[in-house]
Amino acid sequence: MFLTSVNCEYQRSILVQMVSAAGTGYFFNTKRNRLREKLVLRKHDPFVNKHVLFFEKRKIKSI
Repeated sequence: MFLTSVNCEYQRSILVQMVSAAGTGYFFNTKRNRLREKLVLRKHDPFVNKHVLFFEKRKIKSI
């Protein structure tokens, strides 16, 4: 019989969903440090073909 080890190490990163502020529904996933504030990034939105702000919408999972 094998014993499984329990990982008690603190998870430092989380995977979050970033949503376009242009309202097109375009989103992407990125990871950030758990202790940081919510992300706001300026990236390209292919639906409007411009750089727009992307806001963190929700946490997907811990990494």
